[in-house]
Formats: sequence, C-alpha cells, structure tokens
Amino acid sequence: MKTSEGVSFPSESTSSAARTILADALRKADPVGSRAVENETGWRRNYLAHFRRTLEAGIGDAPAAHSIASEGLRSAHDLMRFGDVPLDRAIEGTPLTQIFHTQTVRGSAKPETELTLPYRGQRLRGSALLDQLDEWVVRGVITQSCSEAVQTVQEHPEWLSLEGDTVAVLGAGSEMGPYRALMRWGASCIAVDLPHPEVQGRIRALADESAGTTHVPARIVTNGAADVGADLLTELAAVAHWFDEFSGRLVLGNYCYADGSTHVRVSMAADALAAHLTRHRPDTALAFLATPTDTFAVPAAEVERATQAYGRRSATRLLRTPVRVVSGGRLLQRNYPPGADPGVCDALVPQQGPNYALAKRLQRWRATTARHEGTMVSLNVAPATRTRSVLKNKALAAAYAGAHRFGVEVFDPATSNTLMAALLVHDLRAGAVAQAEPWQDEAVNAAHGGLWTAAYHPRSALGLAAVLGIGALRG
Repeated sequence: MKTSEGVSFPSESTSSAARTILADALRKADPVGSRAVENETGWRRNYLAHFRRTLEAGIGDAPAAHSIASEGLRSAHDLMRFGDVPLDRAIEGTPLTQIFHTQTVRGSAKPETELTLPYRGQRLRGSALLDQLDEWVVRGVITQSCSEAVQTVQEHPEWLSLEGDTVAVLGAGSEMGPYRALMRWGASCIAVDLPHPEVQGRIRALADESAGTTHVPARIVTNGAADVGADLLTELAAVAHWFDEFSGRLVLGNYCYADGSTHVRVSMAADALAAHLTRHRPDTALAFLATPTDTFAVPAAEVERATQAYGRRSATRLLRTPVRVVSGGRLLQRNYPPGADPGVCDALVPQQGPNYALAKRLQRWRATTARHEGTMVSLNVAPATRTRSVLKNKALAAAYAGAHRFGVEVFDPATSNTLMAALLVHDLRAGAVAQAEPWQDEAVNAAHGGLWTAAYHPRSALGLAAVLGIGALRG
C-alpha cells in the first residue's frame, strides 16, 4: 500500500474493522457485549444492536461511557493506516509531499447583525423567530434547551461574527455545515474541501458575496489541476502544517461527508487532525453535528411527550392494532416504555449502512473524550434534513416525505445549517454547563426534529412513512 493512498483500512473488509473497533470499545465496560460483537456473523444485518449497546453500556455509569469512547478511538487509531504507517504517524511521522500557502478572500458585504432564520420561504426574525421556536418546542421538534440557546444568541448579536476565533470548516462545501451562515455574519473561516472546481467555485462565490473572511489552502501547480482545496485523505500532514500559519484560537469543525467506507476514512483523517491540534494547541475547540438517525439516551421530558403522543387519538392510532397484527408486531411499536428515564431512542437507519453509523459514532466518541479532557466541544443533534446525499436514496427520500404523518419534521438545508450555526455560536460564546454523564451532554440543545418525541420507534414507522411519502414525491 502506497502512502499516496492516504488514510485506509488495514484490509478490504470494512465490516471486520468495524467489529474490531466496537468490540474494543466495549471490552472494559461490557465484556459480554464485546464478545457478542466478536461473535457476530451477520454484521451488515445485525450491526444496529451492537451500536445501540455501545450507548446503553454507558448509561448511568459515566466512567464506563468515557471508557467506551476512549477505547473505541484508541482501537480505531491503532487499526487505521496512512499508507504504510499507523494513522497516528501520518502528521508527524511522514515526509511532506505537499506544502500549502494561503489564499484569502475578504467579502465586501456588510455583516448581518441580527439573527434570522430562513424557514418555508420566509426569513424569521425578532418575535416571529421566538414564536417559531416556541411552536417547535410545543410540538416536540426541538428541546427546550435548544430554544433557549437560540434565544440567547438572538439577544447577543455581537456574538455572531465570532471575533477572535477562526473556524476551520472541514467539508466547507457541505449542505449542513455552518460556512454559509458564518460568512453572512462576518466570521473568519478556514474553508477545507476537495480540490474539485465545482466545490471550490461554490466556496469562492460565497466568500466573494459575504461579509466574512475565507482562507483556503492553495498550491502551485503546472499540470492543469485545481490550485485550491485539499484532500484530507492524502494530504493530511500538509493541512496540519498549514494550520500552523494561523494565530489565535482555532475551532475545528468536522462537517465532512462521503459515501460508504470513505466516510469512515475521512472521519478518521479529521479525528487525527483534531487529536494533533488539541495536543499542540490546547485552546483549540472542536465542533460536530450529530445525526438524528443514531441511538441516543433521551431525557424523561422527551419520553413523556412520546408517551402522550402514543395515547393521543389520531389516524395512525386507529390503524395501529391491525397494522401490528398483520406485521407480527414489527410495525408501530411504541418509542419507549412508559416512564423510562432516560429512554433510548434507537433511530439508526439500516439504509444508511454500518459505515455511516461508525463514522458518526467516532465523532461522538471524540466529543466525549475531548470534553472529559477539558477541551471546548460543540456537539449538537441536528434535525433530519433534505440534503442531496439523503434524497438520492429513494427509500429515505420517500420516508422523509411521509415523516410528518408520524410527528417528525424534516428540515430544508438552509434552515438546518443556520439553526446549527447559531447553536455553534452559543456554545463557543456562552459555553456549556458540564453534565453528570456524556449522554446528558449530547441531549442538551438537541434539534432532533421530533424523532425523540414521536409515538413510535423510528424503524417501526419508517416503512409506513415511506409508503405514505411515495405519493408526495410523485406529486
């Protein structure tokens, strides 16, 4: 294997790597669960239960939760490679094959000095924004803490520009990242994404039209290749050394996405960069978006909302008994046992696959471990969103189109990325109150879209939502 291949798995079997990482994560905290992972012969069919177990084994036992996160990360770093060397040697143990210089674009627009939120063709501000936050809380779309965090940012518009911080946005061209909002607010960003002309063109256009300052990695080329952008998979060391040019506090935000196993590879590249920066620049802050289609421990207040929804008279309730009989109890299962505290919302979606689940879980583990070590961390649960990557999966696109029938609101990208950018600003300026357990840290400020408060277990309603959504898509 050549170094030019960059971050990679030790073999072609990504399933084997995932089993090793999850088994190692559980080994100290839950030996029985660890053996169950090792003995699993139908990984792609049964991986959901094992990912759930890595959450459940840490509920009510903070040391166990920290052990799962740190041991999982240790295993992943031991396993993954950078060419012929271990991943942890990728930055400081391999020769540089590329050196970046900086291209800086300073937008000419005036910065927005008021928090506004695009929503269903309107731009919400002032009391209209407050009313919408209240409405989302009442419907169980966001948590009360999420509403309060956004209101705090609304009350402090001077925070929006994040003066003094430089936000390094990995995956700056992604639909869910904060780059667009931060540019409108006049922030300083390092925009890192692939050296593809289309991607870099979008990043440059936003920079030109904005009020912010954008720094992009640039190279001297003679073969006609793109002269800006960076590939974390193969140019990890060069990106890390380029970051040394920037003074002040860096905020490293991982918003990368890729299909299949490449998502795990790029998540691990970003994680190696995070470990490097927090070790050499201790004031570095880390930022992530948690996917709502994962397994989370949910506070009692959200469980109670789900219990009320289950008992509420509705069209789905009238159909519940016959549907459950016909499906042998697989469909329309209640989301939680009554009174669960915390409840476990298992919204892992098999259509997204085990690589997606592992990539996002690695990010949560890094957030847990870094926070425990004293690093400033912003990790917030984002709502289900109609991104291009989701909608190209026909089954998910149909399920999203029918999700409203089950109390779940699917957001447009513009609404999601602005809302989540506001929560990032809140975390960096107001700080986060330390919680007793890692699952509680993840539950604060959650914009889960209604998955946590829905009457039914998400996977038990997914198929019906898809059936109901097919007509909407055709329309």
